[in-house]
Amino acid sequence: MRTLIASTLALGIGAWLSLGAAQAVADALPFTGALALQIGPWPQIVVPGAGTAIVIGSGGAGHSSALALPGASFETTALVVPVTDPLAQPVFGLQATVENGAGTLAGSGGGGFGGALPLAGSFRVCLFASCPFAVTNVVVPLSVVGQGGFFHAAGGVNLTVVGAPWTTGTVAVGSVTAMGGVSPLSNSGAPSGSVALVTPIFVSTNVAPFSIVPSFGFLDLHFVPEPGTLVLLGGGLAGLLALGRGRPRG
Repeated sequence: MRTLIASTLALGIGAWLSLGAAQAVADALPFTGALALQIGPWPQIVVPGAGTAIVIGSGGAGHSSALALPGASFETTALVVPVTDPLAQPVFGLQATVENGAGTLAGSGGGGFGGALPLAGSFRVCLFASCPFAVTNVVVPLSVVGQGGFFHAAGGVNLTVVGAPWTTGTVAVGSVTAMGGVSPLSNSGAPSGSVALVTPIFVSTNVAPFSIVPSFGFLDLHFVPEPGTLVLLGGGLAGLLALGRGRPRG
């Protein structure tokens, strides 16, 4: 009898998974996550977010083939991150205003998955005093980050920013590297799957301590199982177990 219950349970779960995979070929999946900016050696600027993504190719074997994210899933205004390490002076903090634009990421999964997802806003490095009361700021626009391009501004501080698209692979700014990834490897776009993207940000100035500031953007997405699906699965399992308990044992 236990063998029969186990077999029935396995068949039920298998059928549910197959149905879910078939329906998730092109599906709208809710997600939670975080957008993070790692500016040089200083603490990360982390912006939590959530939304609904259109995931294509999330069912069956292999990675998602495309992932469309809406704009403003991650946004913050004048977020201050203190820098308290005395060795970091004259840097006393970071301040960021950032919002993601809409974009579509595509590819074969693993290191081949990525694309343009632009950011708007800027971050500033607060010098000689805490944000937002710094005597001097180095303001870095984010307009080229996450999509590629070149920004240069000449003035009291000459500033150059070079951006690039997002990827789940490995990127480098000089000798400093950062890595993305997907999980699980077989089906990253399914509910409970996750995608970690990274983009390099090359920042340079004519100020000696900041001649080159290797920086990176990180975008972590976790797809949330739909409550209704979990309820149906739980109800099915409970029914199978009740059926097994109600039958006489041989």
